[in-house]
Amino acid sequence: MKAIVQNAYGSADQLRLRDIDPPVPREDEVLVRVRAAGVDPSVWHLMTGRPYFARLNPQIGLRRPAHHVRGWDAAGVVDAVGAGVTSLKPGDEVFGQCNGSFAEYACGKAEQLAPKPPSLTFEQAAAFPVSAVTALQALDMDRPRPGRKVLVIGASGGVGTYAVQLAVHYGAEVTGVCGPTGADLVRSLGADDVIDYTREDITDRPVRYDFVLDAAGNRPLSRLRRVLTPRGTAVFVGGEDGGPVLGGTDRWVRGLVLSAFVGQKLRPVIAATRQQDLLTLTELAEAGAIKPVIDRTYPLAEAATAVRHLETGHPQGKLVVTV
Repeated sequence: MKAIVQNAYGSADQLRLRDIDPPVPREDEVLVRVRAAGVDPSVWHLMTGRPYFARLNPQIGLRRPAHHVRGWDAAGVVDAVGAGVTSLKPGDEVFGQCNGSFAEYACGKAEQLAPKPPSLTFEQAAAFPVSAVTALQALDMDRPRPGRKVLVIGASGGVGTYAVQLAVHYGAEVTGVCGPTGADLVRSLGADDVIDYTREDITDRPVRYDFVLDAAGNRPLSRLRRVLTPRGTAVFVGGEDGGPVLGGTDRWVRGLVLSAFVGQKLRPVIAATRQQDLLTLTELAEAGAIKPVIDRTYPLAEAATAVRHLETGHPQGKLVVTV
């Protein structure tokens, strides 16, 4: 099969399209013939091996990638199932998380896959798993409700576009933070107001929010606290400007410690793809409450270009690789 392979940590220039043997599903896994794969920041982190401390995880690899095929999100058709899998069968159209989804075939745990929403194409379904699950789990940490004010930082990105839609669905008053090119998109997703971060800081306005989601992963805790109500919650995703060693995860620890001494809750979200969350997202998508936003699609052979776009192009919504 053809797959995007990386044998050493580094830049997108090291990603190569090669012929390799298809993976074999374990007892609790299914083999998926991939039709489309989402591109999200976790792909970049796995490609570069940053932050360095994450390499202590044997599933990632200390000196070189433990898994050489890149990709995480997937949508496709079940080709074979492991001996212990009863929830899925060959021929089922599925979406979810597969390790090494930038390939013609990839394996994923059955518990991290679900039937593809009927109304979505494979490309649209591949834009859901990691980003939409992250947004769902982040907002569930203190679910917004009618009358509450929500601020979504990074509102035009992969996680942010879903977070805006979910908060609107829950009835909250939503303000999105993005660059000038994303303002119209964020408003179209239901945001009541938009802050252009190139023209003003989130602390410039006198408004205080009940819930803040920092999907950009780079705001200091002091600034997040300044825009929170005294009992508000700030949830942060990732740490994109935190340096190569810790990658901003030190902010996670500081936030958790500080939360023990103040009324505000400052906590990270470390999302894990679960079948139940995928089923919840399916219900919301079929009801029209949320929809994927796809900035651009790339053929498998151009997966490296897609990763470069993710790193430097500030895509609106998700990037998708078609197989």
